[in-house]
Amino acid sequence: MNDFICDDNNRYKQKFNFLPDDQGGAGRHRCAGSAYEAGYQAGSQRQENLILDLDELPESQAGTVRHKSPHAAYAQGYYDGVVASYK
Repeated sequence: MNDFICDDNNRYKQKFNFLPDDQGGAGRHRCAGSAYEAGYQAGSQRQENLILDLDELPESQAGTVRHKSPHAAYAQGYYDGVVASYK
């Protein structure tokens, strides 16, 4: 399990306000901003076998990602990455 704290400024991006709240389960306190970035990378490469390993994400309870769903963030990042890969 990865127990480091995220200190990336992505934690404060306003675009994460739209994410659904998630205060339970395996994604609890995992950085949704980092999940978005991982999804974006996978999407920009158009990976077909997706793996979201929540234990690999840093923890975060700061900024706009506080209590936000890392699952939804990863999915949105993947979608945005795929769209960007066509540009």
